[in-house]
Amino acid sequence: MDIKKITKNNIDIANIIADDIVIKDVQSAIDTFMTVYYDLGTKNIAISKDLFVKEFFVLSSGIAGEILQKVANYQFRIAIYGDFSVYTSKPLKDFIFESNKGNTVFFSDSLEKAVEQLSK
Repeated sequence: MDIKKITKNNIDIANIIADDIVIKDVQSAIDTFMTVYYDLGTKNIAISKDLFVKEFFVLSSGIAGEILQKVANYQFRIAIYGDFSVYTSKPLKDFIFESNKGNTVFFSDSLEKAVEQLSK
């Protein structure tokens, strides 16, 4: 796993880059986010959807809820980017829509848009 620092509007954002799945469960998410915080000093994280275990996007698995609750508890902000059109679940689409109205978790189709959301 590599972490690339991006600065926009004087806000540091960590872009997590990896060849394999990084976020497998709650503990791996906490470990990853804390690594970002200690290495770069930022709580703004952009991460590709491909770095999440597939079950994250099955809301009934509970993984997304558990992980995103930790994101809120630890006051991180994350933008998950990628092609979400491959998912047909209405609850997931509704969840993405509602998340994007807030200020903690964002879903976007590109890294550029993820950085834009986190730099506001």
